[in-house]
Amino acid sequence: MKNKIIITFFFIGICFAVSAQRISVEEYIEQFKGIAMDEMKRSGVPASITLAQGILESESGNSELVKKSNNHFGIKCKSSWAGESVSHDDDATGECFRAYTNADESYRDHSDFLRMNKRYSALFGLDQDDYAGWAKGLKKAGYATNPRYPDLLVKYIEQYNLQQYSLAVLNKLPDMDLVKQEPGLDIDLPMEITNDGKLAEQTDNTTQSESSRLSSINKIKCVFVNKGTSLLVVANKYNINLNKLMEFNDLTEDGIVEKDQYLFLHKKSKIGEIEFHIVQPGESLFDIAQKHGIQMKYLLEYNGLQGGSKLKPNSKLFLQPGLNLATQKIMDKKPTVHYVSPKEGLYGIARLYKVTVEQLREWNQLVTDELKIGQEIIVTK
Repeated sequence: MKNKIIITFFFIGICFAVSAQRISVEEYIEQFKGIAMDEMKRSGVPASITLAQGILESESGNSELVKKSNNHFGIKCKSSWAGESVSHDDDATGECFRAYTNADESYRDHSDFLRMNKRYSALFGLDQDDYAGWAKGLKKAGYATNPRYPDLLVKYIEQYNLQQYSLAVLNKLPDMDLVKQEPGLDIDLPMEITNDGKLAEQTDNTTQSESSRLSSINKIKCVFVNKGTSLLVVANKYNINLNKLMEFNDLTEDGIVEKDQYLFLHKKSKIGEIEFHIVQPGESLFDIAQKHGIQMKYLLEYNGLQGGSKLKPNSKLFLQPGLNLATQKIMDKKPTVHYVSPKEGLYGIARLYKVTVEQLREWNQLVTDELKIGQEIIVTK
């Protein structure tokens, strides 16, 4: 009898220990909302959808699969997976599931899994605050076999107010909820370029709105965004192809912007509005190209520089083609001349120097094709 009592208390103790280790839905949301919001900024997957899927697929972080593999979204290996894996019983016995070092890796792979897979591409044409549309779209694309999957996601989003995290990223929270926002999500008032090329904040007291965030530099429409803003979010918001947005702004990698800056919504100009810019401490070529709305390749060309060149503070950087150091060196060189031989004509000279007859006429201001023996003909520009 005594042994039975001891065994009973032993099992009760185990149950209490297991119960104490479980986390609640609210605790799960608090722990992972930041990752979900970061992933929304990076990839465009709504934070509300990510959190709802995490709650459902991982049993709020308490599932066996999470405990042995950090897999919060039940993503199976598939043929393309080259990372770590674990065996887990799901639709069949001993199925292969992806394994991660931590939850951050799982959340990132979930975003990339949706973004890189063609069958989910239609989702990214939906508004990021349309959680019902995303929930239905996931089911339609075959993410889950449960016919109630969309309803369950919507239930969690509405029951636990997960939509607030998507709205925070989109800067759409009502004023009363702004205190709940993560720092750095607000979009500042746009700035304007002063005569010396520096950014100056607007001083008007108008209410911040969509139109107040839009601006124009060098007659090119642009928008001022904060550090941490997703390029994909901006592309979707202004209906621009992500690759085009990157091209417009001389960017080679997508993701999130690393500093407060302007993003151009159209192709930048080949020349700046002013002749030159005085380099400020810490400024990069990219900073200056963005401040003046000029394409990077032309900024480099006008100054005889290569990409990644370091700039000296207080040095002059030309924004227009003219007498900068590179072109001055070219102009200092004397043009090559050719002395006309007997029976020699423009066509023969042009072929000799691999130029056109029209170029020879232009460089030498010729009104006829008749040449004199010994005449000097300029054969380089």
